[in-house]
This record gives sequence, C-alpha cells and structure tokens, in this order.
Amino acid sequence: MSGEAWRLVGTPRFGGILVVGDHASNRVPADIELGIDTALLDQHIAVDIGVAGVAEIMAGHAGIAAFLANTSRLVCDFNREEDRAGLIPEVSDGHAIPGNVGADREARLARFYRPYHDALAAQLDAVPPALIVSLHSFTPAMATDPAQARPWQVGVLYNQDDRAARLAIPLLAAEGLNVGDQQPYSGRDLNATMNRHAEAEGRPYLGVEIRQDQIGTAAGQAQWAERLARIGNRVALALG
Repeated sequence: MSGEAWRLVGTPRFGGILVVGDHASNRVPADIELGIDTALLDQHIAVDIGVAGVAEIMAGHAGIAAFLANTSRLVCDFNREEDRAGLIPEVSDGHAIPGNVGADREARLARFYRPYHDALAAQLDAVPPALIVSLHSFTPAMATDPAQARPWQVGVLYNQDDRAARLAIPLLAAEGLNVGDQQPYSGRDLNATMNRHAEAEGRPYLGVEIRQDQIGTAAGQAQWAERLARIGNRVALALG
C-alpha cells in the first residue's frame, strides 16, 4: 500500500510493532523544483540515511510493519507541527533551498502533510500495535557545527511518555553501545509525530535515533534491523 506521501511495508498485526519513518525518503516529485544540487538529495538534509533499509528489513519479521514517508523532508517535513516554519525548510544545515521560498504552504499541507498523518492515524486505529518505533538517523556532526562531537551510536528520545524508553535504554547499552538518553537532542523539543499519534493517544512508543555511520551499509542496516526487532519485541512484551 502506498500514496504520494507515504508507503506501508509488511503486514501490520494487532499487538505487533509499527515502525514509523518520517524522513525515510529523498523523493522529490517531478513538478516541484527545489533549486538545489541534486547531490544534496543523498545527504541528511533530504533523507534520514539508512532508515528505509533498516525499516524494510524489520518489516520482514513476523508482527512488524513499517509506515514510511514517500517524500523528502525538503518538500515537506512530516515531523513538524503544521504551523512550524521548518515544515517547508528554506535553509537546512547551512544549505539554502530557494525553491521553497514563497512556496504555497497550504498546497504542500493538503498534498503531502495531511495525507501522511491521516493515513498513519487510520493505520494505528485499524490495527493497533503494542509498540510504535519512531525511527530516525543523525549525522556524526552537523555541517554548521563540525566541532560538536556526537559520540552516541544510538539515541533514545521521548517527551512525557518514557515507558518504552526506560526499558530500551539498558537493553541497548547491554549490546555494548554508547546510548544517548535524550541525545543528540531531546524528544521534548522535536517529537511532533509521536506527540500527535502516540503521546496524545496513550500509545507506547520508542523514539530511536541511529548514527548514520552505523547504518550507511547493507550490513549495518541488517545488524540494526535484527537488533531493533529483538529489543522492540522485548519492550513490547514488557509493556504488555
């Protein structure tokens, strides 16, 4: 199943796990001109590198499905509230996005943002999971601040509901990983999709940020998919 803004991979199961990837695609529709070097579409400003691969492999496990963005965050950032300026970014990590200056905001909301969130809400209502895994990736350093080290291999983010986070953090640490608790940034500041579809509805969720160099290859994606499927299932069972 898919739409212009989203796609569903795997078969959702009642009481299973739904992986959500707000930034899993670098696709830009042919009728939208961003005015940037196309090479930037393979960088973090356009897509969470590695997330689609991890999510697709996870969705091959029984009881796990993935709801993934099918449009680049440069066209419409689904992990922002409707009124946030960054929903249609004019600058991202130091790169100007001239095609977004003066863009028709209502048209982007109606074409991409609302269909994405409406479809996600409908999916969660139709087949309620035991756990939502909100999956993102982050850069080892920001281009605008390369001196700021990001040593965490994975970060766990949350806002008010930290039920799943508190279970997952020690499980990830037991894998020998450097785990960030609200690092490289806080889920209290950037958690729009989970605030709307999980926190507001009382649904348990796990916000996971994987450092890009961990999942930039097929081998890394396979390793992390197995790890998150295993840990996700343990968290879901403990929550149940």
